[in-house]
Amino acid sequence: MSSARIFLLSPANCGGRRAALLRSPTGRAPLAERLRGGHEVPLGDLFAFVSGLYFRGKLAYAARFAHPPHGAAEGGQAPAEGAYVITPNIGLRSPSAPVRLETLAGFAGVSIAPGNPQYAEPLVRDAQALASRVGSCDVVLLGSIASDKYVDLLLPIFGPRLLFPSAFVGRGDMSRGGLMLRSVAAGAELDYQPIDGAVRHGMRPPRLERWPGA
Repeated sequence: MSSARIFLLSPANCGGRRAALLRSPTGRAPLAERLRGGHEVPLGDLFAFVSGLYFRGKLAYAARFAHPPHGAAEGGQAPAEGAYVITPNIGLRSPSAPVRLETLAGFAGVSIAPGNPQYAEPLVRDAQALASRVGSCDVVLLGSIASDKYVDLLLPIFGPRLLFPSAFVGRGDMSRGGLMLRSVAAGAELDYQPIDGAVRHGMRPPRLERWPGA
């Protein structure tokens, strides 16, 4: 495995109850009020509100353990960032990318499925561009590998460089989020393995003990 490492963060469910709170004309959350006022908010903040613990864990973990390759990329491109968020219809974006209320509405109307071109084509385009920028850098997927919605599109592009935390197998979203926040607090990075050829389904591990930081 490479000493350089970047992370791909799976998206939040933008068609669920918490996303509806942001789109509601009466939403009282500060983030909802900012969006309703026509202001931009960071994509990471938006998904952290929608997804809660799981996405907060992904953001914190990627910020703590990313080691993007240094120096200019080929063709004069800007160096890669340490983390990119998979979106429903605009490919890969930085967690700091500004989004508006209409962006969230657009996310909510798109099915995240490999056969949906609205989702697949922007993701494949951006992943191919990223692959050319990061060279032999490891690319760690912080998301579900039990389904094909990310793996089917990303694995042909990154091949053996596409990794995942082996402790994710069998865990649900909340358990993964708690695990990542614990890892950040302890300063202990999880173990990774290549997705290609990995066992992607397994028995549910013991439940994590309640942690005050969650």
